[in-house]
Amino acid sequence: MIYLIGSLRSQRVPDVAQDLRARGYSVFDDWFAVGPEADDYWRTYEKNKGNTYLQGLEGAAAINVYNFDKRHLDAANCAVLVAPAGKSAHLELGYILGSGKRGFIFLDAEEPERWDIMYKFATGITNTIEELVKWLGPVEVC
Repeated sequence: MIYLIGSLRSQRVPDVAQDLRARGYSVFDDWFAVGPEADDYWRTYEKNKGNTYLQGLEGAAAINVYNFDKRHLDAANCAVLVAPAGKSAHLELGYILGSGKRGFIFLDAEEPERWDIMYKFATGITNTIEELVKWLGPVEVC
């Protein structure tokens, strides 16, 4: 299974998921279902309770979401980060790579607006679905 990593605010995530599924891959992107403002609603909810960010991280909602995502990251054979993406996405990619699994970055352009040398940690970086599929290999592998 491929864990698709990305931003809740990016329509590219479901588009890439659909493209990979059409090619026979098993893709996990259920985290996207909560919608683009999920983090904002969580922050507002915790602040309305009088909690700080650090207190919010210890709350039931944060723990539930973290455990949900981590369980699926652990179950994945590999991951694809759909750029652009934020801090959480990059931490998830680092977790995948640190777990000894393959982790790819799917760029949104041939020339990204911001260059980042540390993307070299990724197993592969591309801006075409064809090259990504080539690197992922047979659907049984990922």
